[in-house]
Amino acid sequence: MNQIRLNKYISECGIASRRKADELIEQGRVVVNGKTVREMGMKINPSVDNIIVDGQSLRIENKVYFLLNKPKGFVTTTKDDKKRLTVIELIKTNKKIFPVGRLDFNTTGVLLLTNDGEFSNLITHPSNKVPRIYKVKIDRPISEEHRSKMMSGLTLDRKKSKFESIEFIKESNHVWLRVTAMEGRNHFVKNMFQALGYNVLELEREKFDGFTVDNLKYGEYRKITKDELKKFYETYA
Repeated sequence: MNQIRLNKYISECGIASRRKADELIEQGRVVVNGKTVREMGMKINPSVDNIIVDGQSLRIENKVYFLLNKPKGFVTTTKDDKKRLTVIELIKTNKKIFPVGRLDFNTTGVLLLTNDGEFSNLITHPSNKVPRIYKVKIDRPISEEHRSKMMSGLTLDRKKSKFESIEFIKESNHVWLRVTAMEGRNHFVKNMFQALGYNVLELEREKFDGFTVDNLKYGEYRKITKDELKKFYETYA
């Protein structure tokens, strides 16, 4: 293997996405040939260089991909300082996997987990505009004015933000909505509604690109198929 960027190699070893790998480097948690490195653009040769992250020597693993129907009461991290249950504990595998993006503690639905940092980076990068569909329950019926405003755009965290669509799940009940977003900033859906004075009571991600939790109960998972991956890469790679 020829020289490649250090963050790319870390992601290919299944430790984290490429962006998370940059954070590990910045935090001084990466050691190359016995020396701690903090250089973002550093290149290494995996066939001769020894790379250690948090005391663990790295090697490229076979890639695995899981789709979980996340239940409430689990944090979307690999470990938790508060000793709460993590989504990793729901997946039976001997590989070191990590969640792709985040879902809040009590948010349910589609969550992908993998050891493929490049896949994680591709599906979560804002420039790829991968659609996410959520079922939302809010604390009061939404007005048509606010519905239109969320689709035309709000300023959120100093950035223009919008939903691609907002549909009523039942025409007779305007507190249950289905929204489509093209980005996955932390608490994005909740913050969009809160910006106009609504509280989100229930939130479930029904779809992430073409990945759905059809036929999976909360807490159940399955492996993502080769055909699903092929279709994804044909669209975004």
